[in-house]
Amino acid sequence: MDPPSMWRATTVQACGLWPFAAGSGAPMTGVPLGQHLHTGATVCGDPISWFTRARYISNPSLFMLGMPGLGKSTLVNRMLIGMAATGIVPLVLGDLKPDYADTVRALGGQVISIGRGVGGINVLDPGAMGEAAVRIGGEAGRVLAAEAHGRVLNMVAALVTIVRGRPMDDHEQSVLSACLHHLNDRTRPGRPPLLPDLLKVLDEGPDRVRAVTLDRGDRVRYQQAVDPLHRSLLGVLDGPLGDTFASETSTRIDPGSPAVCVDISRIGEADTQLTAAAMLAAWSDGLGTVAAAHALADAGLGPQRWFFTVLDELWRPLRAASGIVERIDALTRLNRSLGLGDAKITHTLKDAEALGTEADRAKARGFVERAGMVVCAGLPRAEMQELGKIVNMSEREIELVSSWSSPPGWAGTGDSDEPPGRGRFLIKVGGRPGIPIKVAITDTERALHNTNTRWTGTEQFVPKQPGEPR
Repeated sequence: MDPPSMWRATTVQACGLWPFAAGSGAPMTGVPLGQHLHTGATVCGDPISWFTRARYISNPSLFMLGMPGLGKSTLVNRMLIGMAATGIVPLVLGDLKPDYADTVRALGGQVISIGRGVGGINVLDPGAMGEAAVRIGGEAGRVLAAEAHGRVLNMVAALVTIVRGRPMDDHEQSVLSACLHHLNDRTRPGRPPLLPDLLKVLDEGPDRVRAVTLDRGDRVRYQQAVDPLHRSLLGVLDGPLGDTFASETSTRIDPGSPAVCVDISRIGEADTQLTAAAMLAAWSDGLGTVAAAHALADAGLGPQRWFFTVLDELWRPLRAASGIVERIDALTRLNRSLGLGDAKITHTLKDAEALGTEADRAKARGFVERAGMVVCAGLPRAEMQELGKIVNMSEREIELVSSWSSPPGWAGTGDSDEPPGRGRFLIKVGGRPGIPIKVAITDTERALHNTNTRWTGTEQFVPKQPGEPR
């Protein structure tokens, strides 16, 4: 049977047709996400529309939690497609599976592959920010060049942190900053320095670098001050990160592309250090491209554009080393002033609680506290109760979301059974009551997004029981 037609009306209009009509309160601004679970009303929303047009939230950001396989990336893909239609540029900075590459290709965007033997990123390359600083010139260009220097410094420090498993010391960051300034002064335009060039500067020990080590003219004191940093940089070059970060950037992000995806799915699951470093490098490069685009627009040298970044599998870099959460916080804290919306996606709050220090755990919880929208897929009850300490949750909302984390019944045939929580989400904004929705994807979306491609094909493999013909 064909489903009945559904109509939306105000209580003033509907009460003449049906005496028990009531308003649903479902928001209608932004990307159509799905239907309200209780009323069937269409629910629309995305962080940028709710920040700029509806004024529902004070920060254009989304934090999403949920168990694997319940449709988190499907909902984000829906948002990307809808926002791209309004001119917003999606940036998927580190696609691990990949979940978003096909969608970006379908939008006519740029897909960049990063991994051993596939492509790399030169972390000393200021990229789009450096080019924009030269084009703009003057005081504004110098300010942008200084910001580009800070991003490069932050990224090299992140690589050292990953290799060491702990943050850099303060004086080492001063040494590193002086080395980068020295490299920029003597490097010709159009040829950014590489990590081996940074090691040569440490070997040479120019006056500008020696001044911040307080060596007082003593070469031995200088070597004692820089040797730990020197060893860590050698560990980057000769270790698991060297092949990917020691040479020139293979493909730069195109600021004019309608969408961008940095695909790091070629990196193995067990290669945690390289995965974390690639994600951080992609975030730094992508957010630098955003800053450059806005600087060019402010100078009248380019169009004004809005961007939306996706930071998926957030727990991967968080667990790489103590102090990494601070680097992520520094990269993403100023999204509102950058004309940038973002979606951070992880599985549970336990990913944050597993961090080594209380300071790191507090910063990770801050990602949730600062998010304008918090979206929950199925989560265990204990996890929802922990989340309720950060986000105002009623007992009924906790019960609803925890019911979505249950598996299908044992009596299912397996042909069409799916977890009860697949495609169901609770959207929380501040102290407002949550909005429970059901997302139904279209055939086009289904063709673009299937996270179980390894388990599907023209013929599904079904293990045979002993004695069955093969």
